[in-house]
Amino acid sequence: MPLIEAQGLSVRRGDNTILTGVNFTIAPGEIVTILGPNGSGKSTLIRALIGLERPSAGAVRHRAGLRIGYVPQRLHLDAALPMTVRRFLSLPHRVSDAAAAAVLARTGVADLGGRQVVALSGGQLQRVLLARALLAEPQVLILDEPTQGLDQPGEAAFYQLLEEVRAETGTAVIMVSHDLHVVMRASDRVVCLNGHVCCEGTPEIVSEAPEYRALFGLGTGGTLALYRHTHGPDHVHDGCAHDHDHAHAHAHGPEAADA
Repeated sequence: MPLIEAQGLSVRRGDNTILTGVNFTIAPGEIVTILGPNGSGKSTLIRALIGLERPSAGAVRHRAGLRIGYVPQRLHLDAALPMTVRRFLSLPHRVSDAAAAAVLARTGVADLGGRQVVALSGGQLQRVLLARALLAEPQVLILDEPTQGLDQPGEAAFYQLLEEVRAETGTAVIMVSHDLHVVMRASDRVVCLNGHVCCEGTPEIVSEAPEYRALFGLGTGGTLALYRHTHGPDHVHDGCAHDHDHAHAHAHGPEAADA
């Protein structure tokens, strides 16, 4: 069976429907990106897959004994509270110095153990959060907008690191994003979400196409995405264009918040 499987998953909050009829699976060693505009329910889906959000309909199943590593979108720490990276790695359960050193080295921040967490840059913090998630030797890594706030070189380096971790450990990876720039190069499959799964398949970034280069000029700030969905003959479209191997262009405002 898949590591995680959701069938007919719906989530409501009061009178507001966040997700409707979502089917989702992830297999061992697979990297899947959940993509969608701000407010499309991506973070809600992640919380439901982890078990932090109770479905109003449908079900989520985990493989027996599944180990999950989670990298949140944001980490809120009191700036007045002193906490080194080494101490942070031992919350809530203490880990050995050897284990802490190993995961920090694996994520490329071996020299940060004595640094204060609140003093880290965005890229450093994401690598520390990833290191903490790896301590559990997860079978699935779940990352919610892991490169939010990073520049494009930082994004590329982080996704390259994820590919290396997957190759070395065999862990599956679920990533959440609203931007296909760079991230899709590290994905085996993309699920396009907008309150429901509108389409999914193996993505292809049209990196050499003039249209792609026009969208990803230096002035775009990475807020536009041109990509392709390739669907099998049995794929059911629901909310996306109906031609096969078709290109979509999305523009997302940076100020909106995801559900």
